[in-house]
Amino acid sequence: MTLQSVLFGIVLAAALTLFGRNVVRLVRYLQIGKAENRFDRVGERLGRVAKIAFGQTKLLREPFAGVLHFLIFWGFVILLTAILESIGEGLVPGFSFAFLGPVYPALAFLQDLVGLLVVVSVLVSIVRRLVAPPRRLKVEGHSKWDAVLILGLIFTVMLTMFGQNATRMVLHPADADSARFVSIVVLQLLSASDPGPVTVWYAVFFWGHMLAVLGFLNYLPYSKHLHILASVPNVYFSDLGPRGALKPLNLADETATKFGATDVEDLSWKQLLNSYTCTECGRCTASCPANTTGKLLNPKKVFVDMRARTMEKAPVLLAGGTDGDADRDAVLAHQLLDGFVTEQELWACTTCMACVQECPVMIEHVEAIVDMRRGLVLNESRFPDELKVVFSNLERNYTPWGFGHSTRADWAQGLDVPLMADVKSAEVLFWVGCAGSYDARYQKVSRAFVQLLKMAGVNFAILGTEEKCNGDPARRMGNEYLAQTLMAENIATLNGYGVKRIVVTCPHCLQSLGKEYKQFGGDFEVVHHSTLLAELIRDGRLRIAKERRATLTFHDPCYLGRYQDEYDAPRDVLSALNGTKPAEMRRSRDRSFCCGAGGGRMWMEEREGKRVNVERTEEALALHPDVIGTGCPFCMTMLTDGVKEKNAAERVEVKDIAELVLEAVEQPQPA
Repeated sequence: MTLQSVLFGIVLAAALTLFGRNVVRLVRYLQIGKAENRFDRVGERLGRVAKIAFGQTKLLREPFAGVLHFLIFWGFVILLTAILESIGEGLVPGFSFAFLGPVYPALAFLQDLVGLLVVVSVLVSIVRRLVAPPRRLKVEGHSKWDAVLILGLIFTVMLTMFGQNATRMVLHPADADSARFVSIVVLQLLSASDPGPVTVWYAVFFWGHMLAVLGFLNYLPYSKHLHILASVPNVYFSDLGPRGALKPLNLADETATKFGATDVEDLSWKQLLNSYTCTECGRCTASCPANTTGKLLNPKKVFVDMRARTMEKAPVLLAGGTDGDADRDAVLAHQLLDGFVTEQELWACTTCMACVQECPVMIEHVEAIVDMRRGLVLNESRFPDELKVVFSNLERNYTPWGFGHSTRADWAQGLDVPLMADVKSAEVLFWVGCAGSYDARYQKVSRAFVQLLKMAGVNFAILGTEEKCNGDPARRMGNEYLAQTLMAENIATLNGYGVKRIVVTCPHCLQSLGKEYKQFGGDFEVVHHSTLLAELIRDGRLRIAKERRATLTFHDPCYLGRYQDEYDAPRDVLSALNGTKPAEMRRSRDRSFCCGAGGGRMWMEEREGKRVNVERTEEALALHPDVIGTGCPFCMTMLTDGVKEKNAAERVEVKDIAELVLEAVEQPQPA
């Protein structure tokens, strides 16, 4: 064993020990979070890791940056073999993977090829960061120099690898491998040198390579590039439950001292792992409708703040101690809310899930934001003034609006709509929703839809005054107690009638009734009216009598698209009506831009920046449509207001797909 081997062994052991201690430290910090079971369905979790973590599918949604990252990521995966070979060579002089036989030349070629691609990708990434960064990387607080340092370390690892290979081939010509086509180019530059200087260069390249690798490894736990270590576990432990369904609070827990989250220990360990995993890439921020229109909310910042607070408070909580310790008391004196994340940020969220959709490492932004809203509402009764009226209406009249509960079924007068109380059972329950019951504009949609159900011969009924708000507005606004009260009362009514299948015109009702009622004993098949209409048209139960020759575009509601993954049914219906596919907005389908009304924003004023609905309306009007199609009462209200604000109401109609179908179907002949 040579002196270099001994020295390298000491350096390697020290570096790995330091790295191991940092990993243990970070794992211990997660222990301050609440328990959460993310250890089930192992096969499904491994499949998600293969697809998202190793397949990089979410990163590739942005092709240019995605390909660069794909090459760098897989470059490191493949080049781990080169790093392990160098470590072996440092401990045992002359070590190599040549014992792999015929596999070794292919491995050597692959290492050089991938190394070259990584070098090119790193250089392009550095230029992109410094010369022409995308908007999402220009936001305040983005650590571009940290990224440049990491890219510089990767570049050093690659160059020293090629140099080490080349000098090794000079010193040991018998080991020269033509498969290392990049290293051979470097070899040609060194071949005329004397063995003495080449020996020195080999040592320089070897130590440079190893110190860069080990330095990179130990820098990660202190860098935003901690995601390199945390991203695969975070993807593995990502939520496999119904998409977008909030976790219920156990309000009956008499030992609970608070509900929701005001500081990091109130969040789950998985939510804290989310904060470790944030790459600060800004994709969530770039897709956020609030941030895009000048609001304070920055989803990336929320998780960077969460990570900073965890690093600040976890050591204090785990160390214990007593009151009177000035440093300890200073850390405990403030909290995540107010100290890092403000009310203004939290209430700007529309819960549209665009941030979750775009995050390449499966961070669950919306759930954490709602948990902090719960902390504000349930523990401190802090919420925007407008919501006092909303909560009061929900408690008294079972609707966010100030209408009397006794008028809930008045919209159906003259249509002979059957009530469940009279018929006792029906093939389908039409859940009308608050907007469909009380909003003058959306009552027209309810009336159009029941006429279509009658034309198609669907056996349906409504609950009438037995129906109450589904609880979604209260739940997204953080009032879990009120939400669960409404949900329990509705479930008792639905189960009392033995309801199996429900159709809704509101995607928010769809999410709540279809996914979240299951948490409280309400197991129903719930479909959106676009899905049912597409089915009825396809089966010939509704016949299209005339095509509507108009330029038409469809706005994807967030709670129908990203929450339910339903994009085709509305388009199938509109294509059947128009004889052609609707024109697509620049941001459509799973990249659709929010109308601005979700998460309780329907009842809150926009006092910052540009109105979200105006931003979306402008995008629709850029197509010069005759009709903007919708499939959500909130979207209809917001887009209608947007069209009026842009002075386009005389030339552009905003209509629900049910209204468009009713205009086009073959009317039944009177007996």
